[in-house]
Amino acid sequence: MKALWFALCATIACMGAQNASAALNNPTNADSKTVGAVAQSKLSLNKADQQQLEAIPGIGAKKAQAILEYIKQHGPIKDKKQLMEVKGIGEKMADRIAGFVSFG
Repeated sequence: MKALWFALCATIACMGAQNASAALNNPTNADSKTVGAVAQSKLSLNKADQQQLEAIPGIGAKKAQAILEYIKQHGPIKDKKQLMEVKGIGEKMADRIAGFVSFG
């Protein structure tokens, strides 16, 4: 009986892992297209809109808005050091963002 129970649990666990893998490898919503585009080529940080910024991992609506406000008030962001002047963006976040954007 224990062997049957174990086999049933293992089968269910494998099915769940397959579904999760399929979901990651086959995105279906519009936002996933934006994420894919960001991953394939660097996004121009100074030309990006709210939705494009939110597609960068770790950036939500508030950080995207803070970046846009900073650019509006101070002009284009030229480098990672200047990006860290944006409220809510420290060195680690700037490093992460820099992997997805260009500053030119």
